[in-house]
Amino acid sequence: MQVGDIYVSAPGKAILHGEHAVVHGKVALAVSLNLRSYLRLEATSTGTVGVNLPNIDTFLHWNLSELKQFAPSVTGGTGQVKLLDPDLLRRLREYVGVANGNLNTSQMATLTFLYLYLSAFGSGARELPSLTVSVWSELPTGAGLGSSAAYTVCLAAALLCASGAISSPLKEWEHTARWCQEELELINSWAFQGEMIIHGNPSGVDNAVGTWGGMLRFLAGKIIPLSRVPLLRILLTNTKVPRSTKVLVSRVKDKINKFPSVMAPVLDSVDAISCTCEKVLSEMTSEPITGEHYNALEELIDINQHHLNVMGVGHPALDTLCRITLTKGLHSKLTGAGGGGCGITLLRPETGSAVVQATVQDLKDCGFDCWETSIGGPGVQQHAPVSVKEEILEVLSRY
Repeated sequence: MQVGDIYVSAPGKAILHGEHAVVHGKVALAVSLNLRSYLRLEATSTGTVGVNLPNIDTFLHWNLSELKQFAPSVTGGTGQVKLLDPDLLRRLREYVGVANGNLNTSQMATLTFLYLYLSAFGSGARELPSLTVSVWSELPTGAGLGSSAAYTVCLAAALLCASGAISSPLKEWEHTARWCQEELELINSWAFQGEMIIHGNPSGVDNAVGTWGGMLRFLAGKIIPLSRVPLLRILLTNTKVPRSTKVLVSRVKDKINKFPSVMAPVLDSVDAISCTCEKVLSEMTSEPITGEHYNALEELIDINQHHLNVMGVGHPALDTLCRITLTKGLHSKLTGAGGGGCGITLLRPETGSAVVQATVQDLKDCGFDCWETSIGGPGVQQHAPVSVKEEILEVLSRY
């Protein structure tokens, strides 16, 4: 089977409001980040399949003759959603030498690639295609910014497209294109399988943001993409303070159990913050944007950050982030689990480059990583090579 070259990208994600409260049945708003993972699928004639992941120093290839042994395990067509095949997963773990124990980042990425590749091409009597997949990401790994979901969404889109399960939406004269709703749903379902391999029991929020982009409303396991949201400039800061999401979730739960009458109103308030923010953002897409809209967004950020501190998921590094940005008239909150990790800072339209650069430098002087980016951008896309950033194209073409 011969496939053509394919370029795709998918965004990372941040939680705008509702982290931790969402675990207790409250609304959370997840947004796409304009920091993306980029994938190049290249057809080859080497009789091998390879994966190159320079961000995590992983460069591997396998002979197709060896991978054929796994093809009979895969049943059904690629155009349907399948449950994760535990037998295939077990055999692949043995094949790559990680039958037991926890997997590191490279091993999880490798296992996910092989599973999705075989699922896309291993059914029926088709020959496995010779190809190489290279992925490079603007997203840091392990920072709670959806880097693994961006990876699995890119893999799902490229492999499904190469196998013919979904169309190639890119027209000859276009630089970027997106798939139709039905095909996006298929991409999302396959990406969720990849997230299950990596995370075990994911919520589905990260891969949904990577697929649809924009903003999603998450409540009681239901994910609703919001049709229109404004593109907002932000600073994204990684404090680089490690944290355990499991420990932080448990900490909040313990505090709720210890002081239910105190913590219930806090959770209700966070829920109201998410709903109010959703209303403000909706207004910004249907009427002229004013300073009052940004004032409201800033106040909601401040209130939510205080609530997160009350929940016990703050950290001195996050306090430093909020203090430094506030001296520049900017408002920040943690995003994700807290306890360190990342924070977001809203930038108003009138915030000049000098202020942004000075703020970024002050944060870097604290040992943090900081990027100016935006939230609310598109989900998974197919690209013409000319539309991929030069430095990324060079990386993807190197291997």
